[in-house]
Amino acid sequence: MSYQYLELTLQQQVATVWLNRADLHNAFNTQLIEELDQCLQDLNQRVDIRVVVLAGRGKSFSAGADLNWMKQAGQAAHTDNQADALKLAKMLNTLATLKQPTIARVHGIAFGGGMGLAAACDICIASTQAQFATSEVRLGLAPSTISPYVIAAIGTRQASRYFLTAERISAEQAKHIGLVHEISHPEQLDQQLDQIIAALLQGAPQAQAASKQLIQMVSQHPLTESLRIATANHIADIRQGHEAKDGLNAFLNKQTAPWIVASTK
Repeated sequence: MSYQYLELTLQQQVATVWLNRADLHNAFNTQLIEELDQCLQDLNQRVDIRVVVLAGRGKSFSAGADLNWMKQAGQAAHTDNQADALKLAKMLNTLATLKQPTIARVHGIAFGGGMGLAAACDICIASTQAQFATSEVRLGLAPSTISPYVIAAIGTRQASRYFLTAERISAEQAKHIGLVHEISHPEQLDQQLDQIIAALLQGAPQAQAASKQLIQMVSQHPLTESLRIATANHIADIRQGHEAKDGLNAFLNKQTAPWIVASTK
């Protein structure tokens, strides 16, 4: 599939989705949102793709929503305005629930929806020069659709500050509050990315998908008897799968797990 505002590169088992609206700092409009949602859905169906990286062309990761698009949406009929917002919410959910591990590679600014993209990925690495912000209140808006992912990443207390002040958050501070996992000097960012990808490719793909589901299940519910039963059922099901059998046999026999062999072809 060809894209106007995305560039998809494939290297062995890694897909990199480049936001490619560099002249506008990769700001969202309806078409970019739809293209990104479709691209992610397509990748979710591919068994040959083990890791998905989200990155931005040009000077920025993403400046968030295109302000002209937001203005037009606000002036549209309520049903059209709501439908537009639902497309953004759907795209973020597609990203957050992708079966493959996802990595946000952030350089430059990640404001508003751009910060939402970073938070919706499983792992976020950032250049030391990266900056983040939930900047919506300074435009008379609120970080509505990105809020579930940002709050999950930084917690309610930090969101209480940054949603309201819209302060710029440095890469170092973003790591401190839990949004970013690793920061690197710009020239070392891709080396850091490669190290994380290498670590991910050591894991079994179905087990990683199940682990992502486990995080969603556990993080959204209190520790009750039903949750304890659900987690027990979860591991019982996984133990009966072929990956667990292959992986345990490989470890006990001091052999390489089959998915690791596949990743190096």
